[in-house]
Order: sequence, then structure tokens, then C-alpha cells
Amino acid sequence: MRQEALLEYLEGFISENRKQRFLDVLKNRTKHFTIAMEDVYQMHNTSAVMRSCEVFGIQELNVIEQKYGKSIDKQIAMGAQKWVDIKEHEDAASCLKSLRAQGYQIIATTPHNESCLIHEFDITKPSALFFGTEKEGLSEEIMNNADGYLKIPMVGFTESLNISVSAAIIIQDITNRLRNSKIDWQLSEEEIFEKRLDWTRKTIKDAAFVESKFYEK
Repeated sequence: MRQEALLEYLEGFISENRKQRFLDVLKNRTKHFTIAMEDVYQMHNTSAVMRSCEVFGIQELNVIEQKYGKSIDKQIAMGAQKWVDIKEHEDAASCLKSLRAQGYQIIATTPHNESCLIHEFDITKPSALFFGTEKEGLSEEIMNNADGYLKIPMVGFTESLNISVSAAIIIQDITNRLRNSKIDWQLSEEEIFEKRLDWTRKTIKDAAFVESKFYEK
């Protein structure tokens, strides 16, 4: 009950429109799918993928960065880093272990093998979709441990798309199909509550001070 009272208190510092907007957005949020990016050299691509996750309702983005650092390009993310949960992993092994423990199947995106085409992809299973570097693709560790492979059908001379473009196409397709399905894909009531509290805190200026006043009551 204390957390419910805290949320009610904090919501007194934001507008009714903002509160309703949070509820409307959360209705379309999902953890049925999650996205993972491995050692993407150009961080603006990671930021752009984060933005696609936010726009199309993916709540969590996993980032494996062993080589190139972890700075998010805030200009390209355009605020998405406030609304998408970023899970950082030291290496591929720890990321795979964590996602499997959460019940996800591992799906590697690649144009280089007999992958499943996106319109044929089975959306019923909770899936973690992995995207790799622009130059090298996904590591052997990810490819060898994947439960399946996914690709975008292409009919031109160029064999691949920019990673952020590929991710946007795939995320839009699978989330659109998901929302039009009978699959139980939405966040739980507990998850929705946690995000309402998190987003409300992020909206309030000097939220820590405001919250301290609640606990003084």
C-alpha cells in the first residue's frame, strides 16, 4: 500500500493529461519480445534502435558492448532512453544466460543463411532478437547458440541494410502482428505499476527531493 500511496502522491505533481498518456502508452508496451544489440560500432545506430523500440512498444533493449563503449546518442534517441529499459551486459554469454533464464528463445538476425523470413516468423513464443555489427554481423557465440534465424526478404543487389533500418523493419512487423493477435503480450499489472512510478519520477523536476517529502509525512 505504501508504494500505491507514493505513486498517488507523485502523480499530484504531473498533469492529468500526462497521467493518462502514461496509461495509454503502457497499454501497448510489451516484454513478449526484447531486442539485443551486440558490439554495434556506431552508437547512433544503437540509439536509433532504442527509438524504434520505444515507438513500436518494446520495453527492454539489451546492449552487449565489449569493444566500443556504451554512450547513448541522446539526440538520435530523442528521449527514448527515458521510456525504454536498457539492460547492459558485459559479454554475449551473460546476455544469453540472462535472456534464457527469463524464458526467451534466442533469434539471430542475419541475411547469410536459410533464415526464416519475417512474415513467416512464429510470434507466439517470447523471443529475444539479436542484431550485430554493421561489418561483421553477430558473433559466432550468438550464431551458434541461437534457437532460430530471421531475415528481411530482399530483391535488390545489396545484401544487407543498415542495422538500425533492419531493426526498425523487423520490430514494426512483429509488434504489429502481435497487437493484432490473441496472444497475451501486454505487461502485467505489476509491471505497469512499476513503469508508472518510474516514468512519473522521471517527469518530475527534482523528484528525489519531492519523494523525500512524502516519506517525512
